[in-house]
Amino acid sequence: MSGQTIAVVGGTGKLGAAIARRLAKAGRTVIIGSRFADSATAAADELGFGLTGMANADAAAAGDIVIVTVPWAAQEATLAEIRPHVAGKIVVDTTVPLVPPKVMRVQLPAAGSAAVQAQNLLGAEVTVVSAFHNVAAHKLITDDDIGCDVLVFGDDKAARARVVALVGDAGLRGLHGGALVNSAAAEAMTSILIFLNKTYKVDGAGLRITGTLIDPAE
Repeated sequence: MSGQTIAVVGGTGKLGAAIARRLAKAGRTVIIGSRFADSATAAADELGFGLTGMANADAAAAGDIVIVTVPWAAQEATLAEIRPHVAGKIVVDTTVPLVPPKVMRVQLPAAGSAAVQAQNLLGAEVTVVSAFHNVAAHKLITDDDIGCDVLVFGDDKAARARVVALVGDAGLRGLHGGALVNSAAAEAMTSILIFLNKTYKVDGAGLRITGTLIDPAE
């Protein structure tokens, strides 16, 4: 997988930029996508580590794995834009269905989760995996060990495993979370973490799974 190109659609946002930077620093070939190519190029130049920038559709076309890091309100339009370019690929959806101003309340969509909605919108030719729901972007953009686990969901176990490996490249522990429908749990947890941040004055609460875990590949 080291020779593959990773496209981060919506990569000028806080989460997208953080993921792109970490993967590029780890030696991955990474393209930042944005609605405007100039914005993507400027962000790539600022972040460094060999990142390049393109418009979202061009980045999706160039990527072997496409990570979508846009707000809930932009998910449908963004997926419609990249859909012609992602058939046969893995699309990693990071979307959390936060509905301002009540972002501390769980508000899952009719499809059951943002990830399932992404699969419905992209169609059966695309393998949707979801991840990175519960990681604070302002911590991820640093070089610190933030001690946060990332639950990875998808119906294709091999695709999940590839994304778990990408999470590892980003300096986090990726864990299989099961079927794509299970993404609802992590998406909902984001609202709870936001509530915890406010209630207990936490600077970016995250998840850590306790116990001794044995790698399923072993």
